[in-house]
Amino acid sequence: MNKNFRWVVVALLFFATTINYLDRQVIGLLKPTLEKELNWSETDYSFIVMCFTASYAVGLLLFGKIIDSIGSKLGYTISIIIWSIAAMAHALAKSSFGFGAARAALGIGEAGNFPAAIKSVTEWFPKHERAFATGIFNSGANIGAMVAPVMVPWILGAYGWQEAFLITGAIGFIWLIFWIIFYELPSKKGIVVREIAEETETDDVKIPYAKLFTLKQTWVFIVGKFFTDPIWWFFLFWLPSYFNTTFDLDLKKPSIHLAVLFTCTSIGSIGGGFIPGWLMRKGWPVYKARKYSMLFYALLAVPIFMAKYATNIWEAVALISLAASAHQAWSANIYTTVSDMLPKSAVSSVIGIGGLAGSLGGVIFPLIIGLILESYKSNGQITEGYNLIFIICGMAYVFAWGLIHVINPKLVKV
Repeated sequence: MNKNFRWVVVALLFFATTINYLDRQVIGLLKPTLEKELNWSETDYSFIVMCFTASYAVGLLLFGKIIDSIGSKLGYTISIIIWSIAAMAHALAKSSFGFGAARAALGIGEAGNFPAAIKSVTEWFPKHERAFATGIFNSGANIGAMVAPVMVPWILGAYGWQEAFLITGAIGFIWLIFWIIFYELPSKKGIVVREIAEETETDDVKIPYAKLFTLKQTWVFIVGKFFTDPIWWFFLFWLPSYFNTTFDLDLKKPSIHLAVLFTCTSIGSIGGGFIPGWLMRKGWPVYKARKYSMLFYALLAVPIFMAKYATNIWEAVALISLAASAHQAWSANIYTTVSDMLPKSAVSSVIGIGGLAGSLGGVIFPLIIGLILESYKSNGQITEGYNLIFIICGMAYVFAWGLIHVINPKLVKV
């Protein structure tokens, strides 16, 4: 066994992230069905989304600190058990309150995914490869979002909406078997990754948890997540409904449009991690390669505002695919800034803190979305409401990048 085993680790993280996003996206695909069966309004659905994002925020803060204490293997195990049970529990819900409770439990459990995954990457990969490894496992988010539009409508048509939650939720327990069998720290597998062993400048530093909130390095991650995570929540939870109301997409059938969209985002995720690593190998400083790659991705999101002028569904798919791909490229790098700037002992904690900020943004933005869509819906112009939201989406990344530049221009280390 050699250090190439780390790609097995990335594969495990990829499939966990795929399952994570499959489970969270089921409700967005079932929204039209559940609206009719349970008489939901746009505000009811916003409440359910907010229950998930609020509990996800709390869960990130908890799991970030817990995983730094108990390790990624046990932390991941606890996380996926909680979220898989919660995903299956949606089948028992009979009201918007019941779905809100199930979503809250799902959010708590799913919050462990990224703190554990980023810490695992930090344990197995040197700095110049971390964004690439993160991009690969983070592309699981896109695969999960791609599989869901095909899998969920099929289950819905063949069995019913309860079974859609039960079947997708149970998949996590299959992954758990492989995680328990295969994952371990490199040292416990007798593997020495030379590049990681040489990166000792801050690895032994222990920073008190409260002090993390005073560091500009932490605030880079907080800002980067707060202003951009809500955009991804919008893509996940509202795009099916957008295509349904704007282009009459039938969500009871497998959707090639959504599958293509989220397939494209996988390219953004992996490419977004590869480019800064390539620049570093060309001699660019870590901060410069990371920061200017992120500016490029931020600019790629801007054209989404032109979705307003799309005359057919494929034009809209192309514009939204570009923005969603840019988000995933941005995400691969904003996560990696944490291990660039902070010691390994603080990585999961800061991932949790920044994740909390992203989720708080994800609580606020659905409320804004719900109010915008409800207002335009009452005037019979719901598509115009989506167009306004797309403008916000297009500007969020450039704004976040500007704030990061002000806070820590050269992304200096602790």
